[in-house]
Amino acid sequence: MDPTQLTRIQSGQPYPLGATSDGLGVNFAVFSANATRIELCLFDARARKELRRFDLPECTDEIWHGYLPDAHPGLVYGYRAHGPYDPRNGHRFNPHKLLLDPYARQLTGPVRWSDALFGYRMNNARGDLTFDRRDSAPAMPKAIVAEEAPFIWDNSRPPATHWNDTVVYEIHVRGASMLREDLRPPLRGTCSALADPRFIEHLQRLGVTTLELLPVHAFLQDRFLTERGLRNYWGYSTLSYFAPEPSYLQHHPNELRQAIRRLHAAGIEVILDVVYNHTCEGNELGPTLSWRGLDNASYYRLVPGEERHYINDTGCGNTVNLSHPRVLQMVTDSLRYWAASYGVDGFRFDLGVTLGREGTGYDPGSGFFDAVLQDPVLSRLKLISEPWDIGPDGYQLGNHPPGFAEWNDKFRDTVRRYWRGDDGMRGDMAARLCGSRDLFDRRHRRPWATVNYVASHDGFTLADIVSYDGSHNEANGEGGNDGHAENYSHNWGEEGPTEDPSILETRALAQRALLACVLLSDGTPMLLAGDEFGNSQSGNNNAYCQDNEVSWLDWTQAQGDAGRELSRYAARLLALRRAHPSVRAARYGDASREPCPGIAAISWFDAGGAALDEAAWASEQESVLALRRAVLREDGSADITLLMLNPGQEAVEFQLPGPAVAWIRELDSATLAPSLALSEPAVTVAAHSVVLLAAAQVNGDTP
Repeated sequence: MDPTQLTRIQSGQPYPLGATSDGLGVNFAVFSANATRIELCLFDARARKELRRFDLPECTDEIWHGYLPDAHPGLVYGYRAHGPYDPRNGHRFNPHKLLLDPYARQLTGPVRWSDALFGYRMNNARGDLTFDRRDSAPAMPKAIVAEEAPFIWDNSRPPATHWNDTVVYEIHVRGASMLREDLRPPLRGTCSALADPRFIEHLQRLGVTTLELLPVHAFLQDRFLTERGLRNYWGYSTLSYFAPEPSYLQHHPNELRQAIRRLHAAGIEVILDVVYNHTCEGNELGPTLSWRGLDNASYYRLVPGEERHYINDTGCGNTVNLSHPRVLQMVTDSLRYWAASYGVDGFRFDLGVTLGREGTGYDPGSGFFDAVLQDPVLSRLKLISEPWDIGPDGYQLGNHPPGFAEWNDKFRDTVRRYWRGDDGMRGDMAARLCGSRDLFDRRHRRPWATVNYVASHDGFTLADIVSYDGSHNEANGEGGNDGHAENYSHNWGEEGPTEDPSILETRALAQRALLACVLLSDGTPMLLAGDEFGNSQSGNNNAYCQDNEVSWLDWTQAQGDAGRELSRYAARLLALRRAHPSVRAARYGDASREPCPGIAAISWFDAGGAALDEAAWASEQESVLALRRAVLREDGSADITLLMLNPGQEAVEFQLPGPAVAWIRELDSATLAPSLALSEPAVTVAAHSVVLLAAAQVNGDTP
């Protein structure tokens, strides 16, 4: 349509926020408490030339709004906000800066870096205080009025996998398929590749129930990275909370919906990693792209008495002000939009502690948590928090409200240290295997609340945990000073790739032991994509800017002998997890209760078959461990398993504890031998290895 033919604007309605077509025209509504005037700017279809401007004629309860008769979906637009330019008091209005609608559902393209994007005159002695009059529109992406026709879901239904059966697989949309030579090049790196039947079959063979996608909200390519010839790969720099990242779409915005529908049909859920704690606009020296220009003092937390500066609890320059009702509304509207319009099954909240901050600090009863948990749509989804930020008292593992699961980095670090051979880890390892009761057994929470992992996008891959003593982040251009300083990793004799067969064998044993602990522990297991076939990032533990072979999954490894063997092993672990409810307890309960006479729900033993006493737990040098767990199935039979761990350098013979049980060896991570009934009262566990025994089916009243 030709925007020049739109000659009048009516008052319109303050709800819903964003641009909404009713078939006869488009309603525009945007929040700003401190603006004195807001202009709606219309552009040609190629988003190059501004053709018309209209003042939004009404402001109702701090919502500016107007209605354009005869406007239709596809219209390209942006805003300019007038008001005080007074950085010292938190106001940064500059009508020379075109602003993206915070509720935009479709964008014309990426930001093109220019000094005109900044609200202040750069390269002057006054820093961010000098008003800049250059027009930023040529460098800005514009919003597109989205087509409101609903996506046809037909009989598609979400899998609704129970939390206790959930297995999360963390993956990056682009990295998942960039090296897939069996896909046509245009499909690689897109949402459509997630729906490829071969990828879905891989997930099903593995036993994964839930994909967790790294950010798919449209995000900014940070200037400091583009100047180094790098790219923001992970996407934790949100530009729009309602629009999908354009580079992940081949042709049409429905491609992500189509992928989710096909994954649902295969029984696989989709969770989005979302970043509501900060935006891409950075600190006071950052660009003016949307929220800062619309109402800086409302959208961001500012330093009291020094409102020129931002509270930086996130480490990314700014902190979104979720204490403001309209800002909280934006976040919850975004969540509901992705749940309703895209059919996503849940969210993983980046720096979730920031979302729970009020003026007095972190509060598990904050407005954000309350709003989500009372919401009839959001409260029924899978909700996962990253339970830390860099602000005061920013580490809050185990201190989130019921209804939220949490990434458990204590599980990650304990399991890594235990299998590395650190002294004094036996007690902490016991706690992690049993659902981290010390952290989560409160307020009627369930074991699924702990998300157990040893590798995620942020840090070493599984293969690199056993191949590098230190990080190798030189390609990031930060002098190797970025990323985790302590990885609790071990190279087992040589840094990086090696041809030494003994080192390779030890690394393989260590990988299998680490995987076993993730997949045979109480709680929700999470796998990093590629760990099941030995994917490596060459020792880079902070590959956020590596949009290349460093981060992309190398699927040729999955076809090699070692990759196939590791994948089959991971699938076997997950099959055992499904078969044995005792390795994925649904409740904490009393560990001393006896599902069978003489067999408690949880018991710990040393290699001699003796129950561990206080002195044994206190021993710094002893590390071998046997965990017996027992639960009653729904049919009244008992499921009893015995997990034996040997992180040492030599094989250890474990005496089987009483009372006598007819055991079947279900898993030996050293030999990968098939299941076998045992006839001896002892089992040898190889160095760096795990053995899982399961009792032959018994009734609840008979061992």
